[in-house]
Amino acid sequence: MADNRLRSVLATDCGSTTTKAILIEYVEEREGGSYRLIARGESPTTVEAPVEDVTVGALNAVTETQEIAGRTLTRGGRILKSSVDGEGADIYISTSSAGGGLQMMVAGVVRAMTAESAERAALGAGAIVMDAVASNDRRLPHEKIEQIRRLRPDMILLSGGVDGGTTSHVAELAELIAAANPTARLGAGYDLPIIYAGNIDARELVIERLGQRMSLEIVDNLRPVLEKENLLPARKMIQSKFLEHVMAHAPGYKTLMEWTDADIMPTPGAVGYMMQTIAEGRGVNIIGVDIGGATTDVFSVFDGVFNRTVSANLGMSYSVSNVLAEAGIDNALRWIPFKVDKRALHNSVKNKMVRPTTIPQTIEDLVIEQAIAREALRLAFEQHKLLATGLHGVQQQRTISEAFTQTATGETLVDMEALDLIVGSGGVLSHAPRRIQSAAMMIDAFQPVGMTQLAVDSIFMMPQLGVLAQVDAEAAMDVFERDCLIPLGTVIAPNGEADARSSLHISGTFPDGAALDETIQAGGIRRWELKEGERMKVKCVPKGSFTFGEGRERGAEYEAQGGTAGLIVDARGRPMTDVGERLDLYPKRKR
Repeated sequence: MADNRLRSVLATDCGSTTTKAILIEYVEEREGGSYRLIARGESPTTVEAPVEDVTVGALNAVTETQEIAGRTLTRGGRILKSSVDGEGADIYISTSSAGGGLQMMVAGVVRAMTAESAERAALGAGAIVMDAVASNDRRLPHEKIEQIRRLRPDMILLSGGVDGGTTSHVAELAELIAAANPTARLGAGYDLPIIYAGNIDARELVIERLGQRMSLEIVDNLRPVLEKENLLPARKMIQSKFLEHVMAHAPGYKTLMEWTDADIMPTPGAVGYMMQTIAEGRGVNIIGVDIGGATTDVFSVFDGVFNRTVSANLGMSYSVSNVLAEAGIDNALRWIPFKVDKRALHNSVKNKMVRPTTIPQTIEDLVIEQAIAREALRLAFEQHKLLATGLHGVQQQRTISEAFTQTATGETLVDMEALDLIVGSGGVLSHAPRRIQSAAMMIDAFQPVGMTQLAVDSIFMMPQLGVLAQVDAEAAMDVFERDCLIPLGTVIAPNGEADARSSLHISGTFPDGAALDETIQAGGIRRWELKEGERMKVKCVPKGSFTFGEGRERGAEYEAQGGTAGLIVDARGRPMTDVGERLDLYPKRKR
């Protein structure tokens, strides 16, 4: 073992309502050592009145952690670093979404091209994109100016034009931002950060219009040519400015930054980095989701390309009414296996908004909550697929006027047949009374095709593990695999319409030697026990409209991996137009 190996790591995630702390240590085991979660604590976040000091909540969470671990981690109102007597931790790291996280606006010349690339760059850095302004978004100049003033973003990302292209539209956007002259959301008396990532020929024009008014930074063009997207320089600068400006002016963060041994990351950015680490480490395509009270974040990595979207109006408490309004009440009712009065359902949803921290008290309440969660996940995933696309217009040579009239032609990068793993997190998924309920919600919402592994984040450690991965990827993956991830099992589903002539035959041998040989008619769904760590080979033969992808009408062979929900075969068709049969998800009430 190397002498410079980290022996202990203390990490916090300062959320909008709760600050979570975890202690990770290197533990010697029978077959070598590994990093393991030792203790976890949490406390209310204290960035807002009356305390207005984020370090108080962080210290409270760490204090609870040290009491559980039996190890001194704080003294004298600050976090200890390692010493010879074993106190403290080797390093202290943190993420944050307190105070609403990083809130940005983006601007670009063409909505479906440079503005969309700017949105992907901001989302990938962990921001909430409040609005995307484009020269061709059909709003009048005064309307755009008023919107910029009203939203008061933490930062603005300005893009536009390929290198060597026209500069006039970029100059117009810069003039709009200068005219708006927005006041920053946090802090006073400092210049709002503006990042320019557009046509290099327009840099002097942008400097002339914005350089004296705001804190302007210039990075490489997001779209140097139509065929290439270069998001990394803008993402790095966004996170740098997040620390320098946004965090520095939030109550208590200056002290917190002095304590940490690595840059504080926005919570969604850290989760995204962990998703990329998992995809690279395992060599898989992955979809991750974090469903919260106000927002739902969806992450994807396909063939190494990372995308993140945030649905700011889809959540399970503060935004639950928006979910019902956007999905439609009938779409929510289809997941409820008993009759529900629509007025009573509306009242239940409104009560959840009034008392957002309440949890279901009856089986009926739980079924309703999980039905609405399916719709929130489905809608957020649909929005994600619209943004996680290939580049628009890369096969066309045209003038800027032609670009303005072009419709979006980029195809989504989300290939469900190439998907290997879905990871769910957030209260409704991580804390479902039965793990099979979490699996069912993700299957119904995402409708995976072929063979897909399912898992949940047990206690939502991915933000801390994401920032740890930038320091020590081995430690982050150790804890993720052993203490964070709960494998739910495998779902196998054919493509095609579930009509009367379609069916799916599945065969194989369970680890205990028992035979599996069953035909499932279209509209059916089945589950078998397959424990965590167990594997089995199965052969699937579709009939009728069912297929397993191009050229696989005769069948497919898979190696299924077990988990708490086991092996699930879903023959309800893709896209699923009818709920069909249901799994046994809820305990029967005693009469």
